[in-house]
Amino acid sequence: MRAKGTWLFVGAVVAVWIAVAGPGFPHGDASAGPKPGATGREAVPNRVMTWNLCNPCKSGDADLAAEIAASAPQVVGLQESCTGQVERIRTLLRNRHGLDYHVEYGTVLHRWGRCGGAPWKPGGYGEAILSAAPMTDAVAVEYPDGGSEDRGYMAVTTTVGGRELRVFNTHLAERRQESVRAKQVDVLAKVVARYDRAVVMGDFNAVPYAAELDTMWPLVKDADPRCGPSAGGACEPTTDWHSRFDYVFLRGVGASGHRVRASTHSDHHMLYADLTPAGGAQRRR
Repeated sequence: MRAKGTWLFVGAVVAVWIAVAGPGFPHGDASAGPKPGATGREAVPNRVMTWNLCNPCKSGDADLAAEIAASAPQVVGLQESCTGQVERIRTLLRNRHGLDYHVEYGTVLHRWGRCGGAPWKPGGYGEAILSAAPMTDAVAVEYPDGGSEDRGYMAVTTTVGGRELRVFNTHLAERRQESVRAKQVDVLAKVVARYDRAVVMGDFNAVPYAAELDTMWPLVKDADPRCGPSAGGACEPTTDWHSRFDYVFLRGVGASGHRVRASTHSDHHMLYADLTPAGGAQRRR
């Protein structure tokens, strides 16, 4: 009788865990076989994209994968992402959309309430980079002061538009934490300055003219040639509250075009840029 009672107790615990660990479980069938015509699709070779997925927003993994596939970037930097979620999105991109990506993570914390998983082994939360080309020299760094939540940056070296490039992806401290963000930008800018060719993207939680971005602007330019620290209203908003918080910053490269794409699946819009060598013609599309 004791053995039977033990198994009943274990079964009850498992049932409760399954019921409450929602964020750690797939939305849709990520392992489904490829759709007709989905195999072998190529990413746009010079396109880089940044997107804050919004966590917890409980958007379906299949919806998020479809949004990324619609732009088919060579490189995409994700913020507020869970490692298990990104793996499912990556599988969906391959099986349903024919886009095959490598992945690196910039995990800053493990929190069951954010990313699900087992209570004793919660999922990782932070940044991620997907790249159609292999990545090398990956680093993940937590800022000394994250503010109200741990924050950091990650970087990889990969190929964009046929040329090697250092790609940074970051998520700065939340709004109304200007002094914390300023210190974070100082940390990031010192590393970016070491590279002649780099893309720095992510959710900076700051408008272009904010003082905390002062140490970044001398090193980079925005993918939108109209957007800068003194551009006023020329910088297109990237959030549901009509603020420009998300950026694709360029160092040693140009952009032939850029686009902000709104999504119903996040409170941040997707922002992508199509890169050219430095000095390439600029146009908006």
